[in-house]
Amino acid sequence: MEDWDAEIDDSGSGGTSFQLGSGPGFQRGVSQSTDSHRRQTESNGPMGFGRGGGGGWGGGTQRKDAADTRNHGFGRGRWGSDADNWRDPGGSNTSVGFRGRERREDGDRFTGGVGRGNRFGDTREGGSSWDPWDGRNRQRQDDRGGFGGNRDRRGGGFGGQSSQEKGESGDRKLITIASAEVGKLIGKAGANINRIRDESGARINIRDQGILETDVELVGSPEAIERCETMINDHLHPEDKIKQEMDKMTLEAPAPRINWKELHANREANEAKKWEHCPQIKKNFYFEDPGVANMTPEEVEEFRKANNKITCTSESGDQVPNPVRTFEEAFEHYPEILTEIYKQKFQTPSPVQSQAWPIALQGKDFIGIAQTGTGKTLAFLLPGLIHIDLQPCPRSQRGGPNMLVLSPTRELALQIEKEAKKYSYKGIKCVCVYGGGSRRDQINLVQKGVEIIVATPGRLNDLLMNGILNITSVTFLVLDEADRMLDMGFEPQIMKILLDIRPDRQTIMTSATWPPGVRRLATKYMKNPFMVNVGSLDLATVHSVTQYVEIIDDEEKKDRVRQFCMEEMDEEDKAMIFVGRKVTADDLSSDFSLDGINCECIHGDREQCDRESALEALKDGVVRILIATDVASRGIDIKDVTWVVNYDFPRDMEEYVHRVGRTGRAGRSGRSLSLMTRGDWKNAKHLIELLEEANQEVPQDLVDMAERYQKFRERRDAEGPRSGGRG
Repeated sequence: MEDWDAEIDDSGSGGTSFQLGSGPGFQRGVSQSTDSHRRQTESNGPMGFGRGGGGGWGGGTQRKDAADTRNHGFGRGRWGSDADNWRDPGGSNTSVGFRGRERREDGDRFTGGVGRGNRFGDTREGGSSWDPWDGRNRQRQDDRGGFGGNRDRRGGGFGGQSSQEKGESGDRKLITIASAEVGKLIGKAGANINRIRDESGARINIRDQGILETDVELVGSPEAIERCETMINDHLHPEDKIKQEMDKMTLEAPAPRINWKELHANREANEAKKWEHCPQIKKNFYFEDPGVANMTPEEVEEFRKANNKITCTSESGDQVPNPVRTFEEAFEHYPEILTEIYKQKFQTPSPVQSQAWPIALQGKDFIGIAQTGTGKTLAFLLPGLIHIDLQPCPRSQRGGPNMLVLSPTRELALQIEKEAKKYSYKGIKCVCVYGGGSRRDQINLVQKGVEIIVATPGRLNDLLMNGILNITSVTFLVLDEADRMLDMGFEPQIMKILLDIRPDRQTIMTSATWPPGVRRLATKYMKNPFMVNVGSLDLATVHSVTQYVEIIDDEEKKDRVRQFCMEEMDEEDKAMIFVGRKVTADDLSSDFSLDGINCECIHGDREQCDRESALEALKDGVVRILIATDVASRGIDIKDVTWVVNYDFPRDMEEYVHRVGRTGRAGRSGRSLSLMTRGDWKNAKHLIELLEEANQEVPQDLVDMAERYQKFRERRDAEGPRSGGRG
């Protein structure tokens, strides 16, 4: 920093003096006795202290001749600094900073800085100013201060009155807004006010701001002012705009009423028009064997009673076909089918097959209600192969698959695909599409051309929405395990899929139970279906399974199952252990592996390849224990599973039936062990009913649990609902 080249002179003859000023601004008294000393003072900028008549801090300059004397001062003036010291090091005569002021003998006055009614920056006539609200320099032809400030400092803040009209061309309009809304109008860094100004084309000056109200001046053309005022009102009061829109909608003509009765009346005609270009289909391929046709009603009744109490009814009252007793009676006219059946070394049809085949081969819709492991897959698969082969339209002209099987889980879908590939018939190809598998590989297989699609609803909808698959050519539809699909929430997807399938199709539905949801689905999407039921329509377990139930504490379950695996299983046994949560499956699998128990684990979070590998390991005997969630309780056909263990008791009895049905399949016997804790006591009564129906032993602990739960319910009902809160 340069040294100050000045000295204090009490006589006032030279140097820097301290004196009281009486001018209107901040007074720096500078007495220079010589021109050289004046020039020296100009370059070094000495400071003077005095009492000025201005308000605030400020710097001033008094220019008496060609040589400027610039100095800084502190006092009751306006604080500022030279333009030379900050902004314009080229000899500018303008003071900048916080409210600078310069006086010249010619009467001109230039002000700068931020103060009452002044912009932050340099303001001079014809000069440029920096606007902090839009962040850019722009030329202005007026000498206004910040937001309506004036040159003579009569205004302040956002609402100073302007005494100048220079550059303020155009009409003016004064509007009033609430003072509390000024900040909302300006916005952050002036974003709102700049946007309104730019879009409307009118200038906005915020005038005197009172306690309650603030005047805002709009300057511009009449159109710009009107546009600006509307934009300000919409910005400050958006609810008014919404009300105007609502009023406008109310005044408009009401929407035309839809005549639903007329639409429903024309539905069939519209449906027929939609599908009129589809090729004709053939459904009936049944040749009734003379031995079957000649069966007396008594023989038919005797056969049905001897085969798990088969019952068959028709919704429309049509005559129910007699059941077939051998494969030859069903497929005598289809020797290739018989050859494939013989390869599988089956002896006789299962109860559901013996009654379902005559119905399906006639092209009728039917519902098969039977427990798991009773042969429902072949009940629809073999008639489907014949249906595909004997359609009058050549395969090359059908435009897509002819048979669609919807399945709730990928495991069941893969099981059906595997079963279909066992029966090689007339070159018919089958592809399984499911979530979790390679989408690209599945698309490639579909685009090569297939006759049978086995799919889960989610992946099928994906392919349909992307135009990869066309199912308008499907004439044979199967909804397998319909009750499970509804339980998993697939009904909306199923409804969407069925919109793209021709209504004159043949539809087959299979289910292990007959809940209201399945009945509703059958009523809506099937035409006069036959219902084939094996056993009771009430929930029942497979009678070939011996069922054991133990009441146990929750913390003892793991040790009990470990004991079962290590001490109670024989070498030839295979077991499926069902748990309620994925984390429990992983936990058990890890602990048992550390204990030397060879096991596998499957659940919904595992990759599809890992799930398939685990199932194959159990089938091949690589492991003898499979720990699974309910993802494996349906459709998994592992014939030599001898034990089912319910580590966590299922949430409902339908799931219990499906779990237990994993053993005792295809005429074999099996055993189940269910562990129940106090948290499962609400299911005790229903479990007792199932055990009694299957002629199983009912443990006394289970009876006691059911009685305790019944007393608990009676006591709770007697007490009534508890009120909450403070009365």
